[in-house]
Amino acid sequence: MSSAVSQRHVLLRTLDYLRPYWGLLVVSALCSMVVGAMDGAFAYLVEPVLKKIFAGKDTGIFLLVPIGIIVLFVLRGICRFTYDTTIKLAGQKAIQDIRNDLYGSTIRKDMAFYNRQATGELMSRMTNDIGMMQDGMANVVCGLFRDLISFLSLLVVIFYRNWQLAILCFIVLPVTIYPAQLIGKKIKNAARRSLDVMGGIGSILQETFSGIKVIKAFGLETRVIERFRTENLAFLNQYKRFIKYESLAMPVSEMIISLGIAAVVYLGGSQVLSGRMSASELFSFIAAMIMLFNPVKKLQGSWNVVQRSSGGAERVFQLMDAQRLIVDKDATVELARVSGRVELHEVSFSYGDEPVLQNISLSVEPGRMVALVGPSGGGKSTLAALLMRFYDVSSGAILLDGHDLRAISLESLNRQFALVDQETTLFNDTIANNIRYGWTDASDAEVEAAARAAFAHDFILELPEGYATNIGDRGVRLSGGQRQRICIARAILKNAPILILDEATSALDTESEKMVQQALDNLMLNRTTFVIAHRLSTVLHADTIVVLEKGRIVECGSHADLVEGSGLYSRLHALQFSDQPVKGDAASA
Repeated sequence: MSSAVSQRHVLLRTLDYLRPYWGLLVVSALCSMVVGAMDGAFAYLVEPVLKKIFAGKDTGIFLLVPIGIIVLFVLRGICRFTYDTTIKLAGQKAIQDIRNDLYGSTIRKDMAFYNRQATGELMSRMTNDIGMMQDGMANVVCGLFRDLISFLSLLVVIFYRNWQLAILCFIVLPVTIYPAQLIGKKIKNAARRSLDVMGGIGSILQETFSGIKVIKAFGLETRVIERFRTENLAFLNQYKRFIKYESLAMPVSEMIISLGIAAVVYLGGSQVLSGRMSASELFSFIAAMIMLFNPVKKLQGSWNVVQRSSGGAERVFQLMDAQRLIVDKDATVELARVSGRVELHEVSFSYGDEPVLQNISLSVEPGRMVALVGPSGGGKSTLAALLMRFYDVSSGAILLDGHDLRAISLESLNRQFALVDQETTLFNDTIANNIRYGWTDASDAEVEAAARAAFAHDFILELPEGYATNIGDRGVRLSGGQRQRICIARAILKNAPILILDEATSALDTESEKMVQQALDNLMLNRTTFVIAHRLSTVLHADTIVVLEKGRIVECGSHADLVEGSGLYSRLHALQFSDQPVKGDAASA
């Protein structure tokens, strides 16, 4: 797709968001036409009014002129206010729709997309890029109706007054188009590069503020400040180009236009001196000509704004159109509540060219607890992600109650799983609403019942506003054990038949772990449960322990069977439960 076609596509797609607000656009367009037509009317009336006043000595007209000017500009002001407010309101509504669509589209992207994208970059596109689009959206419509109508009405006046001089004027105008297009393209590219750098600044800000504790603990303030300064300087260097090209656009146009004005003044003055044209006619023509160049400059200015905003629009639509890898097939199965039977048949998975899981086969009966253990990097968390279909297997198949996950609708598949992660993800909201993320329509009584089952009810009541207490960003006002119990209450409320626990107690102290483990016992009751654990003490009672190493199942069985063997599990167990030094690869595990 050529650059011109691509830009036209972006512009049309942006304007398509204005279509639902055509009523506001019609009002704005009509008022813009009135304002634009007034410019032509004012220029046209200059000559007859001056002739009546100075040649005809009509004092009545002379007295009415000031009143007419006031009335004209009051009416013009009302129309200008109306079109300005209506177009900005329509533009804001359209931007709101774009922001909603972009956010919805981004949230629905699969996990592979988020592995490729920096959080700060996504935030920059949601804010800076859309903000730049907003500037251009109003300019397109305002310029199209107001300045174009003004230009056409004034063009009619100058051709009516003196077509020879009008042609001279008109020859100059097309000469301004090429430099305007050339500079506009430079503005667009500079704006896009500036937004790319601003995305990097957003990433630095996100990383810095989310990792401020580590920065303080390791004394990295100077290092991160220098990194920010470097990125900020890169943004300035890019933005200086944008400033240069945008500032260059108007002077170039005015210099070219001045050639036309000079030619008209010279030739028109010659016609007045030779008697072929009256002074009032020349004055009317020059007034119309000067007024004519004003909408031309405004149109060029609007074009530059459109160029600048199209750089942001391209980035927004690029993000919006990024393809999802995990999608529903044409014919999908809608599952009600499943029994919880899970089967893996020769499952392999790779991140790009890097193999993570190889030939995994496993069968889990409903209501059983399966522990996934082994050295870091063995593929435990990846296997859990495949179960929830965050990714699709590279080969093989995962069956849920006999149905291939890829044949199940994503919505109904999501209802079958609850997750309690080692990273307690809570939101800047009330405790009740954080628990209600498990089931948005749950009543207060159901939220409280879930909290009681998670052993969270008592500490919640001790908070200033109980369940209505806002817990701050990521639950910063709660302890680690309290946050984890809120997450467990959320999973209990969801009441899914399959549960995945990913290191749910790894970051807790002994007392908190005991409380959380009791809550987990309530959560696991009558559910098929997959537990990812490094601490083997948390999975001793699992029905099946699966030992993963380098993406393969190296052992599988009960704790009693595995600990008596001489495999990896036995060595890991000895390492964690014995003071004796252990040989072999357990030391590296």
